[in-house]
Amino acid sequence: MSRARILQPGVKKRELWAWAMYDFANSGYTTVVITAVFSAYFVSAVAGDAPWATFVWTLALSVSYAAVLLSAPLVGAWADAHAGKKSLLWITTLGCVAATAALWFAGPGALALAIALLVVSNFFFGTGENLIAAFLPELARPRALGRVSGWGWSLGYVGGLVSLGACLAYIDWAQTQGQGATEFVPATMLITAAIFLFAALPTLLMLRERAAPQPAATARGAWEQVRHTLGHLPQLPDLKRFLICTVLYQAGIQAVITLAAIYADQVFNFTTQRTILLVLVVNVTAALGAFLFGHVQDRIGHVRAIAFTLVGWIVMVALAWAAPDERMFWVAANLAGLCMGASQSAGRAMVGLLAPPRHQAEFFGLWGLAVKLASILGPITYGIASWATGNDHRQALLITGSYFLFGLAALAGVRPLRGRRAAHRFEAAS
Repeated sequence: MSRARILQPGVKKRELWAWAMYDFANSGYTTVVITAVFSAYFVSAVAGDAPWATFVWTLALSVSYAAVLLSAPLVGAWADAHAGKKSLLWITTLGCVAATAALWFAGPGALALAIALLVVSNFFFGTGENLIAAFLPELARPRALGRVSGWGWSLGYVGGLVSLGACLAYIDWAQTQGQGATEFVPATMLITAAIFLFAALPTLLMLRERAAPQPAATARGAWEQVRHTLGHLPQLPDLKRFLICTVLYQAGIQAVITLAAIYADQVFNFTTQRTILLVLVVNVTAALGAFLFGHVQDRIGHVRAIAFTLVGWIVMVALAWAAPDERMFWVAANLAGLCMGASQSAGRAMVGLLAPPRHQAEFFGLWGLAVKLASILGPITYGIASWATGNDHRQALLITGSYFLFGLAALAGVRPLRGRRAAHRFEAAS
């Protein structure tokens, strides 16, 4: 497919690259802070390996996701009303970078500070993720949404590799100097923040705001528009059903992302270095999954592509649950990587296809709301299941994995072409 058939009129290749670089930039935050390094450090060092440490970790994340969930519709509606996605993206980027760097001070015993910075940094990260996604339909034609989204996700996993690799190199050096986790983990927070800021500069400087300001310039008007949109969701049944599907399958994904290091440590006794190596390898398979499925989904259809990945997630849960040793767990983890890249890319492209064109930021805000709701449900479900089963992490994973089955069932009723027509009818009526 030529560039003219992929990109919207007036969009240059360098601007598409600048947009994708934000996925590169912010992936280091989730990879290092949420998944591989700070999560285990929070439990073992900051909270002193207390029995409630894992629950507090998931609770702090849930609070931040709840804040994003409640504010996402207002942020999206305000961005549509003021054509302000770019200015808001500056704020969320600098906020996340600053809070991540401040985790330097979250050492042993600084539990309240660590929780506060985690909530703030993750709030800015989640809000920025919604904003950057809303640029997608301005850059790519409808037939190429999956491919372009896949480019962003795949580059994002490369960014996660770069950040994690830099942190691993520093940790290896620090250990040769006799430093412990309380010395080298805070430094990795500075490394992650610096890479985020530097890699996001192309996006912040080169990406154009193409949307024109719309009426309802006040916060009250924005909320009225949100209520109007929610009230008319029955006119968009396929988008509504897909948002429900998103909540379900993303609950499973978010549980895997936020608890992978804890599961590896508790079930297979992984060291910090081995966990980082595992996440590095999984990021490679995730990048491949996002890139390859970005091409495939435009050919086979977004619904079928997502269905394939959900089946893969179900197989992954079964393998990780039954794994007698870490060899099968490595297989399950890499299968999760392939499915993660593919399902994340396909989900973002599906929203771009089903959302009314002039209300993209607002509906991507609703998509972000669905993802953040899932980010609360998944980890909390895992934490409750782990506690209820006497800290049996295998059973907790199996229980949480049922979200993928429910998501697959919800996906069965989504019809993309019907949903696209409904989106245009909605826009004409509004």
